[in-house]
Amino acid sequence: MKYLVTYFSISGNTKKVAEAIFNAIHGDKTIKSIEEIASLKDFDLVFLGTPVMQFGVPPVVRKFIADHADGRKIALFVTHAMLSSSEDPQQKAMLEKELQKCRSACSKSNLIGLFHCQGELSEKMAGELMASNIPMLIEFAGLRPLTLGHPNQVELEQARAYAKVIIAPLQG
Repeated sequence: MKYLVTYFSISGNTKKVAEAIFNAIHGDKTIKSIEEIASLKDFDLVFLGTPVMQFGVPPVVRKFIADHADGRKIALFVTHAMLSSSEDPQQKAMLEKELQKCRSACSKSNLIGLFHCQGELSEKMAGELMASNIPMLIEFAGLRPLTLGHPNQVELEQARAYAKVIIAPLQG
């Protein structure tokens, strides 16, 4: 089996998760950003990482998926600034809606898994949200302190465990 871990990361959150997944995989493996990938044809399984931006998959990742992922075996991993463990029903519903958009972006691939965890909302992005004059975005920017330090060691260990679960049935 040949494994690829590829990702799009702006602030470094998704890259951290990609590295954790990569380190959990044994065998023939490669890690690269999506900007470095011309084709997925040489890989049996692709771990594909993306942040959630503007309540969905960033355009560069959507294009990468459309250009390369049809029929490919994909294990998706997603970082977002939302509180993964929130008991707030509105927060849970919003997160599930974002994750569904991520799944939908991979609808033409063979999606075999989805891992997600909280990432740190960058100071720059929080500033842009605050300047938007949109109450919901301003409120979201105010949650930045709760995102600091994410993904944390527990979340990175969960990402490693996800990788092991995904590849276990493929290793015979």
